[in-house]
Amino acid sequence: MSEGSELAGAFDAAIEQTRKCLKAEMTTASGESARPQLEALEKELRREREIAIQKGDLDREWFQKTLRSLVEWLPETEPTLIAALGRIARVKRASIS
Repeated sequence: MSEGSELAGAFDAAIEQTRKCLKAEMTTASGESARPQLEALEKELRREREIAIQKGDLDREWFQKTLRSLVEWLPETEPTLIAALGRIARVKRASIS
């Protein structure tokens, strides 16, 4: 599998996990609906997926900002989104090694 397709697959998995959280009506750590955050995350993931595939590289600044934002509102009992984002970073790290 090429690096580009692995990166696209990692983004696709994160987008799918975001959709699952939307479908499950996930709440934030404070108990409010996470729908606005999840919809924004899906939109960002779609945009960054296209940029990353075109450039062949992940925008580290975007990734770090997105991850920090996610952990601010994500319940500790729901680590799946963090894991999905981690897969995106691992694809890039593996290609550098």
